[in-house]
Amino acid sequence: MKAIICPRYGSPDVLQLREVEKPSPLEDEVLIKIHAASLNSRDLRILRANPIIMRFMPGGLFRPKIK
Repeated sequence: MKAIICPRYGSPDVLQLREVEKPSPLEDEVLIKIHAASLNSRDLRILRANPIIMRFMPGGLFRPKIK
């Protein structure tokens, strides 16, 4: 199957399209076939290792825990 791999942080140019082995689900798991996927601005911030902006985003890396 095809996968986009991010081997290191950087610009979108570091993303690589590769052929990888299809995963085998365990007994209590399912395998879902995806027809399309997209990247958004949040994905690009992660790719560029820009966590300061993400701290203030809902669901960011440093989001306060709800107890």
